[in-house]
Amino acid sequence: MLAGRMMDFPLTLTHFLERARTYFPRSEIVSRNPDKSLHRYTFADFYKRTCKLANALTRLGVKSGDRVATLCWNHYRHLEVYYAAPAMGAVVHTLNLRLHPNDLGYIARHAEDTVLVVDRSLLPLFEKFADHVPSLRHVIVVPDAGPAPEGKLDYEQLLAPESDSFDFPELDEKSAAMLCYTSGTTGNPKGVLYSHRSIVLHTLGSCMPDVVGMRESDTVLPVVPMFHAAAWGLAFDGIFTGAKMVMPGPHLDPQSLLDLMAAEKVTLAGGVPTIWIGILALLDQEPKKWDLSAMRSMLIGGSAAPPALIDGFRKRHGLEVVHAWGMTELSPVGTMAKLKQELKHASPEEQFDARATQGYALPFVETRVVADDGRHLPWDGKTMGELEVRGPWVAASYFNDEGKDRFTADGWFKTGDVVTLDKNGYVRICDRAKEVIKSGGEWISSVALENALMAHPAVLEAAVFAGKHAKWDERPLAAVVLKPGHTATKQELAAHLEKQFAKFWMPDDYLFIQQIPRNSTGKFLKAKLREEFGDHLVKNPVASSAG
Repeated sequence: MLAGRMMDFPLTLTHFLERARTYFPRSEIVSRNPDKSLHRYTFADFYKRTCKLANALTRLGVKSGDRVATLCWNHYRHLEVYYAAPAMGAVVHTLNLRLHPNDLGYIARHAEDTVLVVDRSLLPLFEKFADHVPSLRHVIVVPDAGPAPEGKLDYEQLLAPESDSFDFPELDEKSAAMLCYTSGTTGNPKGVLYSHRSIVLHTLGSCMPDVVGMRESDTVLPVVPMFHAAAWGLAFDGIFTGAKMVMPGPHLDPQSLLDLMAAEKVTLAGGVPTIWIGILALLDQEPKKWDLSAMRSMLIGGSAAPPALIDGFRKRHGLEVVHAWGMTELSPVGTMAKLKQELKHASPEEQFDARATQGYALPFVETRVVADDGRHLPWDGKTMGELEVRGPWVAASYFNDEGKDRFTADGWFKTGDVVTLDKNGYVRICDRAKEVIKSGGEWISSVALENALMAHPAVLEAAVFAGKHAKWDERPLAAVVLKPGHTATKQELAAHLEKQFAKFWMPDDYLFIQQIPRNSTGKFLKAKLREEFGDHLVKNPVASSAG
């Protein structure tokens, strides 16, 4: 074998820090505080404070491989921990503040966190699981809502005496940099341990023009929390490219976000569908209130977005929405619904259909669809099977080597998503494997029914789930939330669906509820709906129309 003669240059986050200081010292990071005031500073300030934090953590005894946990909203101090811990050789571990304290205690104990950086406003949450983390040696309090209480370290006081330079060590690019846990919708959450190399490669792939396409001239608003799947990599993309970063803090209601987008002239934002549903509803009510002319792209991910949502932003407000798919196990972005050149001259219907998918795979992410019996299924856009992926930023195993059944013998990760792949490689999520409705041996996609229901002008949200049925084993039930001031009957909703779906796909009943339960990442919690309404058809057989 003839070996290449290139430099063995390590792919580490230290390079991101040095690049930010050297080339983008005047780029800005804006954070909204709990009182809605704004904090502003530059990348040069960010670099110095990150060095101070690295010095402080060293003084506290943090060593290579130690886990430094965060329990924080999206703000500049959280960003400092994102870089200081990995660059000094430790591991940043983001705790999801929307989880139950029992889950947080389990995760922090499982990760063996040694240091916790926590917002003052979130201390009551931490205190509910503090006794369950014996490995924790230090608690550092971010004074977002007043100074740290007695007995706790104050973040600003900790940084104050430290030097604003730090001799960052030379790191192995395969060493651990970040630990993120899955949302644990089935069983205990599992940890995914990102390496410096995987984060760097994910950033390079994500920043390509046909993916996120972030650039130095952008103003980026990560609405997606930094405690969820590394904020989709946006916190790394922004520092790497020199883009202006706008951090929303705890204020994630539609009006607060729209105010921030307009005031800071945001060009690129990313969030889950529930966030964008609320924003679209407010824009529809007051379409001329906010100037969003600077916005060039809004990323939607975390769960399948209704096509009506994408269409509503585009047609009524001239805003470009880009659908993406990923998982914590993929660092997390795996596909992006950008329109290929060959579709630029297709019909508007074909173009919209492509934009409404989850898109095609990023460079170095490979995809395949597999049947229950292990057969590789065709890319015909019709045949449903489980999506499997592999690539340099895809997990090879879980932390502590758990969940071995999710990884195949030939090196692929089983996502648990039931999908189709079309001839152009566009992925369309049909369901989670554990949520697909199997009625009389036939599969029914709850996602397709939900998308169609949410295209009805009176429907705000809809979740379709499996109800028990004496004859067919399972039948679809639809939980529907109507828009304020709107009405719709079951018959009207059924008539709306009949135009698009075979009879056996039609929901057997429509349950009008006030709010659809969600998990910690904003996804519909269908397990809760099944728990509450799963026996609905058994108790009310007259509702069933399947027989």
